[in-house]
Amino acid sequence: MQYRTFGKLDWRPSALGFGAMRLPTTDDNASSIDEAEATRMIRTAIDDGVNYVDTAWPYHKEQSESFVGRCLQDGYRSKVKLATKMPSWLIKETSDFDKYLDLQLERLQTDRIDFYLLHALNKTYWPNLRDLGVLDWAERAKADGRIEYLGFSFHDDLSVFKEIIDAHDWTFCQIMYNYMDIEFQAGREGLKYAADRDIAVIVMEPLRGGRLTRPAPESVAKLWNEAKTQRSQADWALQWLWDQPEVSLLLSGMSTMQHVEENLASADRSAVGSLSLEDRAVVNKVRDAYRSLSVIPCTDCKYCMPCPSNVAIPRIFATYNDLKMYGDRLGAHRSYTQFMNAENRADQCVECGQCEEACPQQIKIIDWLKKAHDVLTADVTD
Repeated sequence: MQYRTFGKLDWRPSALGFGAMRLPTTDDNASSIDEAEATRMIRTAIDDGVNYVDTAWPYHKEQSESFVGRCLQDGYRSKVKLATKMPSWLIKETSDFDKYLDLQLERLQTDRIDFYLLHALNKTYWPNLRDLGVLDWAERAKADGRIEYLGFSFHDDLSVFKEIIDAHDWTFCQIMYNYMDIEFQAGREGLKYAADRDIAVIVMEPLRGGRLTRPAPESVAKLWNEAKTQRSQADWALQWLWDQPEVSLLLSGMSTMQHVEENLASADRSAVGSLSLEDRAVVNKVRDAYRSLSVIPCTDCKYCMPCPSNVAIPRIFATYNDLKMYGDRLGAHRSYTQFMNAENRADQCVECGQCEEACPQQIKIIDWLKKAHDVLTADVTD
């Protein structure tokens, strides 16, 4: 296992962290964790040098924390730094800070959370937590030993990320980042913004929810096959991240022992500056090839927003383009029908035309919304 630096801390994290969000299950119910296999996977990773295990309140329908608590028995708790996250969306009053932390400590069968994150901060959750005094509360929780270090995970625009970074002397943060999402949410600029302030940066979704490991379209596969260095698609994505000194560690939500073994092998080969200029050029070409498959020329400028009918136009177009790029029909269907509120979907469009008048790309937004809705709501089984 290779080890890296972690911001201002005198601690070296393993290049690979284990994310307990996509554990194997015994059936299609996310709450039915296959505990025997999941325990074998996590302990194998720890035995091979992984020293960071990450979970959160909602993972596996609120079963992940309790499972991780059981998994880390038999001496494994002392071998790792344990991370979990405050359920930001459930915090309504100041007393909720202690309420949820104490429940999490109980679930995890521990008296201390090494790395505690404010979960999924955005322009809604952050002001609420801030105004309720979460930072002062966290200092008290650190003083009484229930948490050791405070950080946050993030899902919003770069400007919001910078605002949060500047609001506190954070130890670490966690962002979505991969070779396709260099300008999405915090992105590369956010990565460097935090690292320049000695804030450790943990990367989530390094494989874009598995999309970067799916069979590549012909134009992308040709680039991989012609590369001087031959790697698996997953290894290309992981090595691209580990090549960057600002990345403190990356989390992988592994679902099978094969994932564990392959990711451990990749981590063993990792190093800052390990990619050649030619390697980096290949990844850039792959990014361009994927993006060329997008059919809606939306740049996410948001000139079309806010929509009077609350239709999430850029998000819908991004989901539709993702489907065209990666071919993940089930993932796109779920993103649209399960993770997007019904009042924000394309069928709420009343065809007022305001968005089309504002769009600098002159996209026929109304027509594309109809098509996207039909495709994204179509029944899928795989």
